[in-house]
Amino acid sequence: MGDAMSHAALPGIVLAFLLTGSRDLPLLLAGASLSAWLGALLVVFIIRHSRIRPDAALGLVLSVFFGFGMVLLTVAQRRPTAAQAGLERFLFGQAAMMLRRDVEGIALAAALILLLIVLLWKEFKVLAFDPAFAAAIGLPVMALDVLLTTLIVLTIALGLQAMGVVLMSAVLVAPAAAARQWTNRLEPMVILAGGFGALSGILGTLLSSWIGRLPTGPVIALCASGIALFSLGFAPHRGLVWAWKPLRYVKTRKVISPFERNPQLKDGTPGPLP
Repeated sequence: MGDAMSHAALPGIVLAFLLTGSRDLPLLLAGASLSAWLGALLVVFIIRHSRIRPDAALGLVLSVFFGFGMVLLTVAQRRPTAAQAGLERFLFGQAAMMLRRDVEGIALAAALILLLIVLLWKEFKVLAFDPAFAAAIGLPVMALDVLLTTLIVLTIALGLQAMGVVLMSAVLVAPAAAARQWTNRLEPMVILAGGFGALSGILGTLLSSWIGRLPTGPVIALCASGIALFSLGFAPHRGLVWAWKPLRYVKTRKVISPFERNPQLKDGTPGPLP
C-alpha cells in the first residue's frame, strides 16, 4: 500500500502546480497527499467490489497513477515556469536542496503524527491484528482505518522532497522489514524500525557528502536496503545464517532406518524387536 500511495502522489503534485501556478512546497505536498489518499481509497474499492486480488489492485493503481503523473509532468515542463518549479525533483528526491524551514516543517508534522500514534496505540494495534475483534468490542474500525491510512499518506508526503515518489517505498518498507527480523513483539519492532530509518537517513546523508557527486536520496535508500539485507542474513534466530546452521547439522548426520537396524523387516519375516 505504501508503495502504491507513494507513486500515486505524483499526479497530485503536478496538478497542484498546473492549477495554481505556484511552487510553494506546502501546496505541492497538499496535492500529493490528496492524490495518494485517492489512490489508497481506489485500491480498497477495487478489492472490495471486484474479484481482482489485492496485489493486482495495488499494481494497477500504482501503474495508472504514476503513468498519469508522468504525462502531466511532460505537459508541465512545456510551460515557461516549469524550470523554476523543480517538479522533477519529486521523482527521485533532492534532499540536498532542502532548506532549514523545510526541515523544521517536516519535524513538526512528524511530531504530530507520532503523537497521534502514541495516543491511539492500543486501538491501532487491535485494528492491525484482528479487525473483527476490534469491531466486536465497539471500536470505530472504519474511522481508525481511514485515520491510519491518512497518517501513512502524510508520512509519504513529508518524505517526497527528500526521497521522491520512486524511492519513498524503500525507506517506508525496508526499516520495518529489517526490524521484524530482530523481535517478535510489536512495540520493539516499531522502535527499531524508526531507529533503522533514522540511521539510514544519517548514513546516507554523510556518505553522499563525503563522496562527491552522489545523490542523497538514492544513497539513503541503499543504506536502508543494506540494513534490511543484513538483518535478513544475521538477525538472531531468524536470519538466514541461523537457519542454515541447523540445516547443515541435520544434513551431516547419518540417519539409520529401521531396515538397517533389523534387515529381517525387509522380507516381512518377524524378527527381534530393535
